[in-house]
Amino acid sequence: MIDTQEYVVLVNKKGKVLGTEEKIKAHEQGLLHKAFSVFIFNDKGEMLLQQRALTKYHFGGLWSNSCCSHPRLNEADEDAAHRRLTEELGFDTPLKEVFKFIYRAQDEATQLIEHELDVVFIGLYNGNIHLFNPQEVAAVRWITIPQLYKELNEQPEQFTYWFKTALLELSEKKLLAASAIKKLFNSQS
Repeated sequence: MIDTQEYVVLVNKKGKVLGTEEKIKAHEQGLLHKAFSVFIFNDKGEMLLQQRALTKYHFGGLWSNSCCSHPRLNEADEDAAHRRLTEELGFDTPLKEVFKFIYRAQDEATQLIEHELDVVFIGLYNGNIHLFNPQEVAAVRWITIPQLYKELNEQPEQFTYWFKTALLELSEKKLLAASAIKKLFNSQS
C-alpha cells in the first residue's frame, strides 16, 4: 500500500526538529512546523503574487507571496523552495534566505490553523509565468510595491496573514526596492 498522506516537520521555537505529523492533522491542532515563503521580484522591482487555488485546504482564493509550502523531513529549506517553485509556478531561479519568523493564523472558513516557523527567501526572475499548476495556483500577476500597498489598504482580507507579516519585515529590512534586491544578489554571488 502506498502512503499518499503528506507530512510536515514539527519543530520547537528554536527550530529543533521534534518529528513529523500528517499535514491536515498538524493544521487542525495548530502544531508548530517548518515552512518557507518565497518572494520573487523582477528587474523593474515588481513582486510576483500568487492567488491560491480555490480548492486549497486552507486560505483558498487569497493572494499571497510567489510561493510557499513545507519542507520534507531532512530536506533543506532552500532545496524545498526550489522544488516548490518548479512544482507550483513552472520555473526556478536563484534564491537568498533573508530572515525567519514564527506566526499563527486561523482560517475562518476551514478552522485550520497555520502555526509555522517560516523561512523567507527572495529571488529575481524576469521570465514569463505561463506553466503554473492550477491545483495550487488560481492566478499570478506582477505588481508594483505602491499598487500592492494600495490593495492591502483597501482589501486586506484578500491577502494571506503570513504574506502581510513577511511583507512588513521585508519593508523594515528595506528589501522591497529593486536596487536593494539587485544589491543583495550581486553582493553575495
